[in-house]
Amino acid sequence: MNLIERSNKRPLMVEREIEAGDTKKSYPINNEITSESDSSAEVRSCKTVYRNRCKKLVVSDTSFNVLPSNDSTKNDREPIASKCFADKKDDKADLSFVETDVESRKEGTSIKAKKKKKRRYLTICTSNCKYDAVRRVAARFGMKEVTEDSSWNLYWTDLSVSVERAKDMKRYQKVNHFPGMTEICRKDLLARNLNRMLRLFPKDYNFFPKTWCFPADHGEAIAYAKLRRSKTFIIKPDTGCQGRGIYLTKNLKDVKPSERMICQVYVARPFLVDGYKFDLRIYALLTSCDPLRIYVYNDGLARFATSRYKEPTGHNTSNVFMHLTNYAVNKHSRMYVIDDEIGSKRKISTLNKWFKMKDVDVDELWRKIDEIIIKTILAAHPVLKHSYHTCFPTHDKTYACFELLGFDVLLDWKLKPYLLEVNHSPSFHTDAQIDKDVKEGLLMSTFEMLNLQQCDKKKIIEEDRKRVRDRLLQGINTKDGSTNDSTVGTTKLDKPEEDLQKQFKWEDEHMGNFRRIYPCCDSERYEPFFKQSSISVYQDTAASRAREEASRIQKEENEMKIKEQESKKISGKWSDSKLHSESPNVTQKSTTTHDQDRNKCANVSRRNSSHSNTKKQAISATNTSHSFEPEIICESEERERVTALAQRDFLIKSYGMLEQIYMAMKKNGTSVIFISILEWKLDTNRGRVSRHNFA
Repeated sequence: MNLIERSNKRPLMVEREIEAGDTKKSYPINNEITSESDSSAEVRSCKTVYRNRCKKLVVSDTSFNVLPSNDSTKNDREPIASKCFADKKDDKADLSFVETDVESRKEGTSIKAKKKKKRRYLTICTSNCKYDAVRRVAARFGMKEVTEDSSWNLYWTDLSVSVERAKDMKRYQKVNHFPGMTEICRKDLLARNLNRMLRLFPKDYNFFPKTWCFPADHGEAIAYAKLRRSKTFIIKPDTGCQGRGIYLTKNLKDVKPSERMICQVYVARPFLVDGYKFDLRIYALLTSCDPLRIYVYNDGLARFATSRYKEPTGHNTSNVFMHLTNYAVNKHSRMYVIDDEIGSKRKISTLNKWFKMKDVDVDELWRKIDEIIIKTILAAHPVLKHSYHTCFPTHDKTYACFELLGFDVLLDWKLKPYLLEVNHSPSFHTDAQIDKDVKEGLLMSTFEMLNLQQCDKKKIIEEDRKRVRDRLLQGINTKDGSTNDSTVGTTKLDKPEEDLQKQFKWEDEHMGNFRRIYPCCDSERYEPFFKQSSISVYQDTAASRAREEASRIQKEENEMKIKEQESKKISGKWSDSKLHSESPNVTQKSTTTHDQDRNKCANVSRRNSSHSNTKKQAISATNTSHSFEPEIICESEERERVTALAQRDFLIKSYGMLEQIYMAMKKNGTSVIFISILEWKLDTNRGRVSRHNFA
């Protein structure tokens, strides 16, 4: 059997060589290795594999193992050759099966990979939000709630955004507050900004009641109340909400001047519906601050008082159910009515229908309200713009912030709208069905306009990493060693502007129940407010207002004293010339008192001589006879002055200011005289102790 098998190997090899078309070369048999094969290990391994395969082909088929002894004939070789060809074909078929199997496996793995690919959810963090309506609307948009430490897409909070949180935000993240929005959402800052704009534009910013901030403006408010005794004032906490701490008064002396409060002139004649006072809660959405884009929700809430209105008197100012329209106050009243048409809380759309029935120009009314909203936001626009670009310098895909504001507007008896306050976190409680309809519709339209799907989180993270690499590798791979600015240029393309334009287009196409009030067709009329507010935004502070008030009061007191002294002088002259007393002692006493009065007048004139030249001339005319007399020194004032001088001397010595000035002057080559004076001063300071002691 072995001899026959060996004899059959040769014809098999010959036939395989014929099939391969290689007639010149013959492969060695019985482990014959040529010198060429030794040159490469790869060639040797290939030959070994080939020989093993040949052995398998010969030995595997037992039907052709037994052959006749005269195997050298051609006829005997033909069946072997045909068998080899058949085996070759089968071998090819097997290989094709393997290839198709591999392809099917690849397709199967790709299908499995597609199936295993997880859906990317948008995430929202509501850890500092107490309203379930926000969570319900977010769930409708397919958003998942995550913790504050996770990589959220949207952060919804009832609190204001700190600078630390704003700087830690990624480019794909958004938050529902602008930094710096407290400029109009705090009652005291709103009053400051609107009063500042009122001084600049008296005809355009007269849409809010006259307001003062206590304690800085307490004196001005008292002076106003003295001239207008019939006015009623409403007192509010500077940071309160929901009607807490609000009361009415006709006498401002009852208010403690040290408390931080807001004092407003009460609108005593409001517009009434069925005899009840009401105000409007209007929702405005600010999607960007640079450029400014403002939207107003077409529906809102009209909140009514629960007692019929009467003008304030000394007896009814304490009736909060008559004068306050806050829902948090009136819901405790027994007269609170739940009804869509005649209830204590109605939709603005329902109120608009009532206005149209009464032939009120609703379009003109809402045009005025839209102007109030735009001008109020413009009062704080410079601060908003500066704070945003400071906190979010890298947000180029979309804006990092948006703001949903609640404007409280009151209508007077002439249907003139007055702004009362602005809420940066309006209530989203849904106690009644009317609240659910309005507020959930508002949130749905807001989430739709945000277009949170615009930012691909994974792509933005990769772009940030690339920016870091480009910044680190900048200028390293250049041939001449110069800095390579091309990498920096590639990161700052016109793509951000295109993304923002896409966002603006999305907002215009998905406004829902919003309407855009800015930019508008007549945006040019608001340009002066941008320029003037940017110039004088930081010029008015509480300290400056207090200084102005103190100087004004001091001037008034000085003028009153001067008038009193002049009147006393005139009366004294008449008493000296005509009305002599019979007793000489009395005349002497009267002359001495007159001299004391003139001395006091001289002191007052010296202290106030720097106010104006006209006052100086009037005062000097009354003191010509006593101009050379020494002024009486007050011991307490002198002691305070000496103590202040000693403290200043101690501070100068402790901080080494003289030594620093000496070194700087010597280094800059200052005159020898000044240097010698400083050296003498330094020697005296080191050699002796100051004459002044601390009190």
